[in-house]
Amino acid sequence: MSEYSLALSDAEIERYRLMAEVAEARERDLWAAAGVAPGARIADVGCGPGAIAVRLADTAGSDGAVWAVDRDGDALAVASALAEKSGVRVHTATGSAEATGLPADTFDVVMLRHVLAHNGGREQAIVDHLATLAKPGGGAVYLVDVDADSFRLRGAPEAYEEMDERYRELHRRRGNDLTVGTRLDELLTAAGLELVAFEGHINVITPPPGMRGPAWAARDAMIAEGLVTPEDVARWDEEFRKVEREERDVRFFAANFVAFARRP
Repeated sequence: MSEYSLALSDAEIERYRLMAEVAEARERDLWAAAGVAPGARIADVGCGPGAIAVRLADTAGSDGAVWAVDRDGDALAVASALAEKSGVRVHTATGSAEATGLPADTFDVVMLRHVLAHNGGREQAIVDHLATLAKPGGGAVYLVDVDADSFRLRGAPEAYEEMDERYRELHRRRGNDLTVGTRLDELLTAAGLELVAFEGHINVITPPPGMRGPAWAARDAMIAEGLVTPEDVARWDEEFRKVEREERDVRFFAANFVAFARRP
């Protein structure tokens, strides 16, 4: 499985929190249709710092349960702390998206968000594994991912285009598909699941200072790959700081796709 490229900084944790807030507001009806409800047993695979897991646990309530799985121990530590602070119960476990270690045939909903685009060549193996975790006779697998060809950052410094192109080259080298959101339905049906919903939407987000998108979060990975230098990063940082000092009207635009299917 390809190495995950995004660093878990305070700004990234805040980005996840904002994404979770937008996701719950936009997808609430789809969550309910998939089975996110009081008493539900839910797996949040590739949970990151747990922003979504906490919201799922709040809905599942004391009669339900959420298992949050990630291979990054730092992310799981943040998820546990966030759950405790939020007063909800989230079980955390170390595992990969295609080898979670979770029991088969167990979950009402198995959710995977923004993971497939970082696992080039393994997308179908991951969805096949998730399908085994869902309860037979109606358990759902719920996927969310991007079409990065749609990404825009209005009001960004000129450095953003350079940074974004290096980021895309990083993913090309790793065999990742940054448009995987457009084929979520195919992945689900190929896993033997019955498609229920497949739709897309544009998220419009006003980033707080310090939030510069996934390309910025991957800067260390790009340095390690030889795609950029520390001097490039310092230059980009100064250009972004200038935009922030000028208080420009910055907006992120990104196409996201959501699909869920049931296990027969």
